[in-house]
Amino acid sequence: MPKVLVIIPTHQEAENIVAVIPRILDAVPGVHVLVVDDASTDRTPDLAEQLDAGRGQISVIRRNSKDGLGNAYRVGFAWGLERNFDILCEIDADLSHDPAVLPELISPVALGAQLAIGSRYVPGGAIVGWPKKRLALSRWGNRYVALMLGLAINDATAGFRAFDARIIRQCDLVGTRSDGYMFQVETTYRLVRAGSRIIEIPIVFTERQLGHSKMKSSIVKEALWLVTKWGMRDMLTRRRLQVTNFRDQ
Repeated sequence: MPKVLVIIPTHQEAENIVAVIPRILDAVPGVHVLVVDDASTDRTPDLAEQLDAGRGQISVIRRNSKDGLGNAYRVGFAWGLERNFDILCEIDADLSHDPAVLPELISPVALGAQLAIGSRYVPGGAIVGWPKKRLALSRWGNRYVALMLGLAINDATAGFRAFDARIIRQCDLVGTRSDGYMFQVETTYRLVRAGSRIIEIPIVFTERQLGHSKMKSSIVKEALWLVTKWGMRDMLTRRRLQVTNFRDQ
């Protein structure tokens, strides 16, 4: 059986962490959970450690500042690679991702895929609890990402994922710099460019019931800017190659 690590970034998630970790351990009994906490003052990391009860299945990294989602996952990836985990998973702490789906994400990676994405925008996928404006922004944002970056992926911004540890090393995902939704886009982009096998598994995404969303408008603006920048760069690169090949003929 592969060694599986599930990474949970947290900030003020005391209400949710006591529910999500037991559900993860029920879904995948042999899994190890890593909580990467950004300066929570509501005892989130303490509660996570208490849930371990001496089993050695839960670890906590306590950080002194709010360094962002992308940075939390990079720290988690580095931690998992140092300890030779085979599969590294991402999941939100707020139960918007159903932990019961974890085996469906882990299985294709164990069988040879480099990345399995819990997708809201493939047949069988759905979003519950979002207003129409936010849903439209997400759908069209993903279409824009796919168009600009040439990704045959329906949900490049999804944050429920399982990675083969070897592709994390090969594509240097620890060396990425973006945050928020853009972290998910950048990791997907790197894997697509590397010719990776990516599987999308339908999920039902449910808006959080407890706590507050950490999404900021600055993260959306960063995503739009970087996607446009990378897309234009790729278009210019392809154009230069076409011109060079034409001259060489």
